[in-house]
Amino acid sequence: MKNTWIYIGLTILTATGLKAQVLPNFGGERAGLSALSFLKNDLNPRSVGLGGASVALSGDGYSALNNPAALTDLESITYALSHQFIGAGINQSFLSSSFGLKDEVSKLAFSVNALNSGSMEERTEFQPNGTGREVYVTNLAVGLTYARQLSSLFSAGVTVKYIYEGIANYSNHNATVDVAFLYKTDYKDLKFAVMVQNFGGNSSLGNEDKDIPVVFNRSEGISLDANTVPTVFSLGVSMIPWKEENQSLMAAIQLNHPNDNAENFRFGLEYQTYDLFFARLGYKVSVKGQTWPTFGVGLRTRMGTNPFYIDYSINPTDFLGFQHNIGLRVHINNESR
Repeated sequence: MKNTWIYIGLTILTATGLKAQVLPNFGGERAGLSALSFLKNDLNPRSVGLGGASVALSGDGYSALNNPAALTDLESITYALSHQFIGAGINQSFLSSSFGLKDEVSKLAFSVNALNSGSMEERTEFQPNGTGREVYVTNLAVGLTYARQLSSLFSAGVTVKYIYEGIANYSNHNATVDVAFLYKTDYKDLKFAVMVQNFGGNSSLGNEDKDIPVVFNRSEGISLDANTVPTVFSLGVSMIPWKEENQSLMAAIQLNHPNDNAENFRFGLEYQTYDLFFARLGYKVSVKGQTWPTFGVGLRTRMGTNPFYIDYSINPTDFLGFQHNIGLRVHINNESR
């Protein structure tokens, strides 16, 4: 037991001392090549507290976002809501509802992921102090998830999403697919997971005239290039290396391979006691702007007879300061109600 805590302490100290570019930044030259970047934001407060190492976690109300295959772990109707304060007046929210089908091995979920910039004063090269007009940026992803337990240890899930982007009078429409697999073992709750997130085609902003009008040094408008969506391939492992009667420690590690940046690693630890209180710590390696570890807490209580969870996490960034994420989820005890 003593050696276990020494090992955990050394792991935490090592992680907090790492720099963001400790790994070679191969692939960093791809940064900024994708559009619809709001799809990359992690809106699961539990995942944020764990540094994003969430693809191999057990299922919860946010699994439609982090690993659709994990929805098969849920035994009741589940509702989840989260909100992230990104900074500069930009906010993003996530809402999901999941329930089981009659075959008892399949799950279905609906989700909405929405970002809003708030009002911004329009400025041009000839009116740098503002045109007197306010504009907005709105991003929306509406998803339908299907997950199925293929065996007692193996499950798969897929999410189809409709994507909308609106900037002032210009809009963009697209569709993406998430595909994920989860494999469980009997050893210390060891899990392996793989996921391809946001797989889809290219798209670009436009309007009814198919271009953006300009009046300076041009006789016609300009059209925008089509850009890819931010596709990410993730591979993760989680396990519970230490467990006593009323408390345990979960550890998770994840490798992300995005199409618009360098590969990066995520590490996370979650301590729970009496299945009522949860403390989380995470770290990201080779993620620019993420020098400090992430952390969060969770509390399990009740809403009537239904388990009710409150999760909160903080993501310290180098450029946008502290990003706060808060979430609520409730598990309805009886699916037939």
